[in-house]
Amino acid sequence: MVTGLARRFDGAAEVTPERLDEFRWLIPRTGGMRTEGLIYSSDSMIRSVLSDKAAEQVANVAHLPGIVGKSLAMPDVHWGYGFPIGGTAATDMDGGVVSPGGIGYDISCGVRLLRSNLTRKDVEGKEELLAAALFQEVPSGLGVGGRLRLDDRELRRVLKDGAAWAVSRGLGDAADLAASEDGGRLEEADPDGISSRALDRGRDQLGTLGSGNHFLELQSVDGVFDPAVAEAFGLAEGRVTVMIHTGSRGLGYQVCDDSLKVMQRAVQKYGIVLPDRQLACAPLSSPEGREYLAAMAAAANFARANRQVITDAVRRAFAAVLGRSDRDMGLDLVYDVCHNIGKIETHEVGGVPRRLCVHRKGATRAFPAGHPDVPEKYRSVGQPVLIPGTMGTASYVAVGTERAMKETFGTVCHGAGRRMSRSEASRRVNGRDVAEELGRRGIVVRSASWKGLAEEAPEAYKDVEDVVGVCEGAGLSRKVARLKPWGVVKG
Repeated sequence: MVTGLARRFDGAAEVTPERLDEFRWLIPRTGGMRTEGLIYSSDSMIRSVLSDKAAEQVANVAHLPGIVGKSLAMPDVHWGYGFPIGGTAATDMDGGVVSPGGIGYDISCGVRLLRSNLTRKDVEGKEELLAAALFQEVPSGLGVGGRLRLDDRELRRVLKDGAAWAVSRGLGDAADLAASEDGGRLEEADPDGISSRALDRGRDQLGTLGSGNHFLELQSVDGVFDPAVAEAFGLAEGRVTVMIHTGSRGLGYQVCDDSLKVMQRAVQKYGIVLPDRQLACAPLSSPEGREYLAAMAAAANFARANRQVITDAVRRAFAAVLGRSDRDMGLDLVYDVCHNIGKIETHEVGGVPRRLCVHRKGATRAFPAGHPDVPEKYRSVGQPVLIPGTMGTASYVAVGTERAMKETFGTVCHGAGRRMSRSEASRRVNGRDVAEELGRRGIVVRSASWKGLAEEAPEAYKDVEDVVGVCEGAGLSRKVARLKPWGVVKG
């Protein structure tokens, strides 16, 4: 048992994790908890987890009505709104609830990875030009709008059709949809559940990066750990890749904000007792629950369309700088996966299939080989798992496992995870110094804000090697390839 690290929440029993093995820490069920908590971590990271309120939040989530299995925390876990970021919880469709705090403000924020036939030699001497072209093609920064401005009719089509809307406009092809989670579209989306304020916020933000931890990263495959799976993913040593990380922008934020007000009233209406008002929720079977899921799906479709429009911009930027066609460069989508979402899925619980709402907040799906929701081209090896690091460190491509399906509802970490708040990072670090240091490492940086660059300094994050190592050591995913950055565009 860990000693000297206990914390308390709302007068409840102390949160004192018990070590189960090298990578698992159990929070025993106490007070009003309906289940136990389980944190995946290493010796080197557990004190960081317990130094903020993340462990408290794991215990708080265990109070949710209808929770199935344990309240889970991935190794990149840190404090968030209601749920910790890196938190996962499944609730039963019959008697369970949905909580917007378990999905997050940036609905369907996610990562997509493009591979290519290019090598570093093909882009040598053109790194600055590529970074500048991407910075020009993909607007970035807080509240920044893009080149597209949609009327209500067209915006509703985006909310209904997701990435397929972009492909229908010539901004990609069917292969992009086939390599996306859910085919780039959630069918249950209902644009009518989106407020006029949310529509206004999203009207000109399609094809934009945003701010915060969102980025475009130019990378090269620096190491291959599983050659057979890497080949299936189209990844080879030395090949250039592009990683895109962004979400539903102001539209998704507004959908969450609108829903939280409804959920606060629903808690009172249905007599739900919670240790933290930020866990506001409603029964999945209630009108409030159903309406939130439909609005969330619409915002998720906006996010998928956003990443698809950006993908087209990336291809155009490469073509302009290198003078080569998409087909010649092989800038194909490996996968697009989201990490702020609530998904209705079937999982085996106690040997019985059950329909569950799996909340993944700062956590990503990791389905194994043979699962029907894995794209056909990858079904023999498993779903690609994309784990970004920081501007100055590696990112990883992994693959889902059977153990993750049985233990975490097919879920794994979504990145390195913060160890320092944005405000603390901006106090400690100067954005210009960050750019200069990255430049010394051969990494070109373009950013809309020095402050934003400081907030996202590599030292503000956990060691991605440690995070990925815990996931692999715990059997939740297997490493496939390592990607090293050489160019970064930040909001």
